[in-house]
Amino acid sequence: MSETDAKRSPLYSAQHAARYDRRALIEEYERAYDCRLIVIFDNIFPYTISLLEELIYDANPKVDLHLLLATPGGDGETAVRIIRSAQARCQEFTVIVPDLAKSAGTIIVLGAHHIIMSATSDLGPIDPQFQLKPGSLSSARDIIAAVDDAAQRIQAAPATYPLFASLLSDVTAIIVQQARSSTARTGELLEAALAANPSRDAVQVAALKEKLSGPLIESPKSHAAVFGAKEAIAAGLPVKELLSSDPQWQLIWKLWTRYFALNQRVYESRSASQVLSWSQPTTK
Repeated sequence: MSETDAKRSPLYSAQHAARYDRRALIEEYERAYDCRLIVIFDNIFPYTISLLEELIYDANPKVDLHLLLATPGGDGETAVRIIRSAQARCQEFTVIVPDLAKSAGTIIVLGAHHIIMSATSDLGPIDPQFQLKPGSLSSARDIIAAVDDAAQRIQAAPATYPLFASLLSDVTAIIVQQARSSTARTGELLEAALAANPSRDAVQVAALKEKLSGPLIESPKSHAAVFGAKEAIAAGLPVKELLSSDPQWQLIWKLWTRYFALNQRVYESRSASQVLSWSQPTTK
């Protein structure tokens, strides 16, 4: 026990027991796999950059960085910034996917040196997400499709305008235009993410982009489309698929279940911790 730990009062320790438990598991993982481990469980938007910086501002660039990532998605531009920031702070960058890392989460995964997955892990289409309400994401493609469908129905039956105006009350013209613009840029984001891994050359980036464009951009009909470890390996991604009985995965899963049970937005490392409710606004 450190001197700081020893000075904590009983009530303070009781109030933060779950956080200490998670930190102990993070430290256990770091000792076992000789790395720095950080955790992000949140949507991916511009505010994520500052919260990520809190976790890695003092990172040693000669030490490997592992990121335990769980996210339904978010902003692809921010995802590319996260990869570049992480890659600049470590020897090699590994992303661990215990559950879902969709959309912007998948973009982050694509820029890693190594990807750790198991039977529960799922990546998904690179489909930009918009936060129309706190804690709730909507797919750019779904926004565009809903607006286009409403326009056609109103044109055919003008009397339905009040109904569709009510149903789409959270969608502005600016949001629709942003959805169209971000969707048009998905191919560029895919390439930028792959190129952010400094161990890849231009030929490798081009080959991976060609293999991944179909399953991650062109083919999926739904944001929920599954892209698991086997699909990722078949596409040529550097996936390490662990059995559920593997000691590394068991430690990962033990830690992940703490965040799943907490069910809040979390940015955490052995020395930093930000826990926010899903409805809590951020500064940006």
